[in-house]
Parts: sequence; structure tokens; C-alpha cells
Amino acid sequence: MHFLFPLLLFLGIFANNSVFAWDLSGSKSDLLISSAQKAYQDRDELTLTKDTQELEMQNNLLAPYAEYWLMLLKLSKSDNAAVQDFITKYQDFPFAERIRIEWLKILGSRRDWDDFFMGIQKVKQMDVTLSCYALIGRAETGDKIALAEGKDIWMSPNEQPSNCGELFDLMQKEKILEESDLWTRFRLALRENNVLLAKSIAQRIPKFENTNLKLVDRIYKNPRLILDGKISSNKSKLDKELILYALDRLTLTQPDYTLVTWGKLESGFGLNDQNYFWGRLALHAARRHDLSALSLFEKVNPTYLDNEEMAWKVRAALREKNWSLVEQTINEMPVSLQEESVWRYWKGRALKEQQKIPLANAILVPLSSEQSYYGLLAQEELGDVIGSFPSNYEPSEDDVSIIRNIPAIQRSIELQRVNLRWESKSEWNMAIRDFDDRKLLTAAYIALGQGWYDVAISTAEKTKFMHNFELRYPTPYRDVIHIFSLEQNVDEAWIYGLARQESRFINYARSGAGAVGLMQIMPSTAAWAAKRLGLLGYRKDMINQLEVNIRIGTYYLKYISDLMNGQPALATAAYNAGPNRAKKWASGPAEEGAIYAETIPIEETRLYVQKVLANTYFYANRMGGKVISLKQRLGVINGDNSTIQVEDTDN
Repeated sequence: MHFLFPLLLFLGIFANNSVFAWDLSGSKSDLLISSAQKAYQDRDELTLTKDTQELEMQNNLLAPYAEYWLMLLKLSKSDNAAVQDFITKYQDFPFAERIRIEWLKILGSRRDWDDFFMGIQKVKQMDVTLSCYALIGRAETGDKIALAEGKDIWMSPNEQPSNCGELFDLMQKEKILEESDLWTRFRLALRENNVLLAKSIAQRIPKFENTNLKLVDRIYKNPRLILDGKISSNKSKLDKELILYALDRLTLTQPDYTLVTWGKLESGFGLNDQNYFWGRLALHAARRHDLSALSLFEKVNPTYLDNEEMAWKVRAALREKNWSLVEQTINEMPVSLQEESVWRYWKGRALKEQQKIPLANAILVPLSSEQSYYGLLAQEELGDVIGSFPSNYEPSEDDVSIIRNIPAIQRSIELQRVNLRWESKSEWNMAIRDFDDRKLLTAAYIALGQGWYDVAISTAEKTKFMHNFELRYPTPYRDVIHIFSLEQNVDEAWIYGLARQESRFINYARSGAGAVGLMQIMPSTAAWAAKRLGLLGYRKDMINQLEVNIRIGTYYLKYISDLMNGQPALATAAYNAGPNRAKKWASGPAEEGAIYAETIPIEETRLYVQKVLANTYFYANRMGGKVISLKQRLGVINGDNSTIQVEDTDN
């Protein structure tokens, strides 16, 4: 008998997902909660006040949320004493922190620095708006070093909250922000194609002509204008920045033209600008797998490379199997970057390839204990493939009873029941924040019983020493997935590995791009696959149905796998980024799968491939399948994909 069954029986969980669905409030109270939420959204203080009073009279478990919404509506009219009383009353609720932060922003805007600084000491996590108010307040109350601390906030390529403009005004007035700082951020903003921000920064630059703002727009639309002489250039500081920006953009599509043009212009730029541009040129070359990447990196003094450029220098060296350069470049990274698992693995690997075995093992041995993609690769480099997982911790009935009776856990379950999912997760996360491994795994059991697969996974993943892989890698909808894996002859563990990464088994999941369901299928792809599968009467809304979603997703995964000659790493990349991209990244000589995955230019897809294949490894082991090492799953990518014909699915 499966070891979960006795526990689930104890909890009263069967085919449905209604474990612990106590009727704590009843239909009338549910209507009141719904009414209160709508009143808050409509800013209807009168109705919300009435609903809040009724819920409190019923002693409803969720009455504090109505009071919270009411406090948010009244916050701008409140005084410090009333707000502090509310925070004290609900200090064990996650919304207390939001009230504190929103109130501090009001105090900052009022310049009530005494109450502001008294309250900010209790903030658990500062945001940028609060940080800017704190520095403004310190400066206005005589702290002479406060403005200098604003440099880190200034040096961002992204727009900052509006109140930070006040901070920047003070910094500029006191000459903390020098002209060189303005130009530096101007370049950062352009590098991210944040033209609106760049123009805003430019207006802070002394003697900047506002007529030049249109010039920034024109070059954004057509970078070659300034390079082909269609816009006059007198090599002013602005001209040089715009030339560098134009060249940077054109490198993505016209690298040969960019290189020739730079050869004509380089002598007119200083050493800093030269190193900056060669670094950008080398970065773009490495990302498109150009064989010239390493020679371009050689033109840059390593001290000028930023973190992204150093990472891609390592990746370019990996593609060339230049292991000494891999080691050297990782050693040149900031310590915080070197400590990331990706660079620990590749440094260990580089040392091993150079026969520096003791040094390699000193890195790979501790890394191999981590239950992750790079931890598995490290383990396999040491010659140790897991035959079975450590024994899973099973909570007792008393353990479960203790955790489920925690008020925050009860509120989380009730909030989920009334479809307040964000609030439910906030309660859950606050409840488990200080749990040890045993309590985390017990909480994960409860989440699994609720059908909260994403919460069960994230909770189980927090353990440090005691683990349960059945909670980290649950197998919901097993009967459905098994049927379609057999129908399409697709590895069931791979389907699970992909679905876990795509949706964490939330069947109502929807991505920003419009992908839907457990397998995150685009509607156009679903329609194409349904036609090929012969699903008569298919309608676009049917992709939301669990069985249809899994069937179409499995069919598409098989289709992609066949297109990619059965290479899992290549097919997984294709599922995420499309077949044409995956094929393009595989052009060139045969490549070790781990290096192929590491050098995928799109970060989202790179991480996706790594996580899906690591998930697949764990699922195969968890489900009792054939144990295939992660390295075997990654395989060797056959670069000769010229025969692949990709049918347009709009995916």
C-alpha cells in the first residue's frame, strides 16, 4: 500500500480535493466576504464598514481581512496611533506588514520624520520607495552622509519610484550626483532600450539641449542614421554615447557592419569607451555562438567586464572546451558570482578536465549534496549516481493535527476556499517561515491534501536536511498522464518534469503570453494539434479541460521530440522557445548536452531546460523507472539538424 494512503484516509481525502474544507463560515458569510472584497475594490467605504461589522459579529475567521481592506481605504485619513493599534492587533497576520509599509510612505510624503523613523525600524523588507524616503528624511534631519548612499539607487537602468526623484534632486543640488554619474546612467538606460528614462536623465545634464531629445528617438528607431552620416555628429559627449548605443543595437543584427564601422571610429573614443564597446561586441558574439567571441573578449581588460559579460566569456570558452580559460575567468568573477552553483560546477569541471582532481573534488563534493541540476551533475562527475532516494519522512497524525490547528494555516485554507489565493499563500508563507524540516514536511502533506500542488512543492523544497521526494515531486493526475504517455510513447517522467516546471500542476495556470493549463499550451498550437489528432468538435475553450490539455501537450512534446531527432535537451528547449530557435542553437559541431543547455542565449529557456531535465531525473527515480543519469538525458547534441523541417504552429 502506498505510504500516503493511511495519512490521506485519516484526513478524509479521496478523489476530490476538499481536504480540511471545514464549513467555517457558511454561505451567508461567504456572500459577506465577497461583498466586502467588492466594496474594497470599488472604494465603497460605507458598504465595507457594514460588511466588516457583520463579519466581526459572526466571529468569522476571515473578518480581519475585511477590517484590513477597510483600513487600507481609510489609511490616508488615519493618525499614527490608530495605525499602530491596528498593526499591533494584527501583528501575526501577513497584511500587518503591508499596512506598516503603506503608512510609512504616507508619513514620508508628509515629512513626519519622527514617526517615520520610529516605524521603519520594524520593517522586515525595505522597498525602493521607502529607501528613498529614508535617505531624504536623514538628509533633511542633518545626516551629512545620507545622500551619498543614494548612488546605488541612482545607478539603475530602470525607472525608480517618483519620490526618488526628490532624492536625486537633493543629490544633484549637493553635487553628490556629478555629471559623470548622469552620463553613466544615461548609457545604462539606453543599453536596456529604456529611451524614456534616458531622455529623463538627459534633462538633468548641464547644458543639454532639449532639442536633442528627438535625436534620441530617431536613433532608437534607426540606429544607422548617425553612423551613415545622415545625422551630423560633432563627436560631443552626447554624440559618442549615441554612436555607442547605435553600434550596440546594430551588433545584434549586423555584426560585420558594426565591426567595420567601429574600426573607423574607435580612435576617437577613450580607453574606457573602447573597453566598454569591445565587451558589448564580445557579449553579443558569445550569445549568438560566434567563433570570434573569445578573440573579441581578448580585446577587453577583464576589469571592465560586467557580470553578464564574464558569464558569457565562460560560456564561449565552454563551447571551445578551453578549460583553462573557464577556470581563469571564473576566478576573475566577484566572489558572490563565483559562489553560484553554476560557476562552482563549471570551475570544478574545468579543474577536473585539467587533471587537477583534488581541487576539483573540493568543489564538486559539497556541491553534489545539493538536490539540484548542478548538484546532480557534480554527483555524476564524482561517479556516484543515486540508486534510490533517502527514506521519506512521514508525519504522524499528531504532527498533522498540530500544524493544521495553527490559526494562520486555518486562515490559509479558508482563504483558498473562497478563492482569495494570493491572501491564502501569504498566510501560508508567514505560518511556515520559521518551521524546521519536520514541520515543513507536515505542512507540505496538508497542502498536498488540499490539492495545492504548487504550495506542497515549494514548502517541501525548503527543507535542509530531512526530505520527502514524493512531496517535492508529486504525481497528480497519474491515470490521465499515464494513458497519454503510452498513446504517444513519451517518457512519463519527462511529461511530469515538464508539467512541474510549466505550471506546478495548477490546471488553471495562464502565462502572460497566453499559454494555458497544466502543459502551458498556446491556443494556436492547441488548435493545430487538435486538428492533427482528429479531435472532432474541438473549440478553443477546451484547452482549459485537464484531459484535453494533457493530451495535446503530450502530443506536441512527441512531435517536437521527433523533430529534434529524439534529443531530450533539444526538444525541451524547443517546447519552451520554439523549434527554429532550438535548432539554430544546435548548429555547429556535436556538443555535450550540458554545454548546449548552458549556452542557450535566452535565460528563461536555459533555466527551463535545466530544471525540466533535472525534474525528469528525479521523477524517473521517484516513480521507479529506469535510472538514467542526468548527463545521459542531456546527451550529445548532434549539431547537424539541417534535415529538420519545422511545421508552423505559431508556438
